[in-house]
This record gives sequence, C-alpha cells and structure tokens, in this order.
Amino acid sequence: MAKVKKASESLTIMTNIVLPNETNSLRNLFGGELLAKMDRCASISAARHCERRVVTASVNHVSFNHPIPEGGVVVLESKVSRAFSTSMEVYVDVWLDDPINQKKIHTNEGIYTFVAVDEFNRPIPIPDMIPETEEEILRHAAAIRRKELSLILSGRMKPLDSVELKKLFQEPEDVKESKKDKK
Repeated sequence: MAKVKKASESLTIMTNIVLPNETNSLRNLFGGELLAKMDRCASISAARHCERRVVTASVNHVSFNHPIPEGGVVVLESKVSRAFSTSMEVYVDVWLDDPINQKKIHTNEGIYTFVAVDEFNRPIPIPDMIPETEEEILRHAAAIRRKELSLILSGRMKPLDSVELKKLFQEPEDVKESKKDKK
C-alpha cells in the first residue's frame, strides 16, 4: 500500500463525565471502565489511520497514575504512534479536566495494538505513518523497540535477531574504537 498518512490524521479526542455507576467503592472511575473507554478511543484512531475495520490485538501497557473521581470530566486523546505492515500501535493519553479551575491533570496512559482486517477478519496491509511533532517522533521510535520486545517475549523472535533492542545494549562503534586506541 503506497499511501502514507500523518500521525495527526488519526487524532481522536473523547470527553466523558464519570457517572456513579462507573465508580468503585472509593467513588473513583473503575479501572475496567477506563480501559474500555481507552480501547474505544484507540480503535477510532486506528480505523482513521487505515480506513478499515480494526480489532484490538493487545493492550501493551496501561498506567494508572491518578484517580478520576465521580463527576470528573475525563478526556482521552489517542493517535497512531507507528504503523507496521498490518498492525499499528496507538498511544492513549488520559486527562482529568477541571473546567472550573481550568486545570488538566495527566492521569493515565496506555499503548494498544490494533490489526486492520478485511471482511473475512484476515489481516490486511495498512498505510505507513509519518510522525511530525517531537512527541510523535519519540513515540514512533520507541514503538519498534516495544514490538521487538513483544515478539521476543511471545517466542516469535529470537533475542539475537533483534535489531533495535540490541542497539540499547551495544556500545557504538566509535566508543569501541576509542577503547581499542587507549589499550
């Protein structure tokens, strides 16, 4: 597929108020409720990117850093962080928005993987993605390392076949040469 899209084209923003039936005994948003909202938001971003139906392949990371209270306004922002051949990583940021005091608190984040599928639910090729902002570039670069780690942990890639993860642990050639020269 020759088409290339910008990360910004997949931006999805969802705003909700936390209702009593969505809270736990502490009157904070249930984690499972938040995960469902994040999955919906991320799936819209994925579908916008590939212009196809998508299915959630995995939830790679979710952090719960700050509770979201009953009555709170929760804002979810998602964007495709990297596109692979048939799958894409989507990063979701969650904010507690206090419109009265004009404050926004970053409460959570998550990384989801989606696969584009045809009418028979078979994976299909998707467009490549171009990051533009500094944050998009950083998330794009990190996505390949997360994918390699996931493949290694699932047994679908041997650690020695890693390219990007190895770079984190290997000395650059110029450092190796410098050490040789000092001997």
